[in-house]
Amino acid sequence: MKFVHIADVHLDIPFTTLEKRNLAENRRLEQRNAIKKVIEYIKENNIPYLFICGDLYEQEYIRQTTIDYINRLFETIPNTKIYIVPGNHDPYIKNSYYVKFKWAPNVKIFTSKLEKIEEENICIYGYGFEDFYMKKSEYEDITIEDKGKINILLTHGTLDGSRDDASLYNPIKKSTLRESGFDYIALGHIHKNSYNDEEGQRIVYPGSLISLGFDEQGSHGMILRRN
Repeated sequence: MKFVHIADVHLDIPFTTLEKRNLAENRRLEQRNAIKKVIEYIKENNIPYLFICGDLYEQEYIRQTTIDYINRLFETIPNTKIYIVPGNHDPYIKNSYYVKFKWAPNVKIFTSKLEKIEEENICIYGYGFEDFYMKKSEYEDITIEDKGKINILLTHGTLDGSRDDASLYNPIKKSTLRESGFDYIALGHIHKNSYNDEEGQRIVYPGSLISLGFDEQGSHGMILRRN
């Protein structure tokens, strides 16, 4: 199967430091352009799945015009199934655009209740934030029923966090994931790309789509998976 995995786009983030130099709006336009390039790549290469693993936008600052823009992009790839798990910056709350906006028909938004989407050759499990904090994970209760399929988990959280505040953002243990039997774990929350591949199981943070601060050096972008 083929899919694209992104996370931590943070559309309409304030960029406070850049605001002082009158550069913040330019950077927000670059965010839009970055996700547009992802969608164009998907369209040109007939990618059937797009996984967005949290923090697509900033709940506090997101503008209706930005949501309209994203949705129009999604509408240009009607044959691509788009799965979104809300993160701690864009939780699934009653006044969020995940709830009150009518998204394109090819968009599926998960909630904090674990849900499985089963297709011919794959099973996609997803759950996200319904608040700005989430102290308990849902993946520990998952029993994979068909190991003959490709089993994928989509979520947003902290993998083996060592800091005290890691427990506030969906704490995830790598050891438990190893025992779960998932083939690919698509994560978001950490802005640096991280890729763990052991015994055929891949645990992946794509990192932020573009750098969101001077402390985010290195490469940024999307993960493309092709079997």
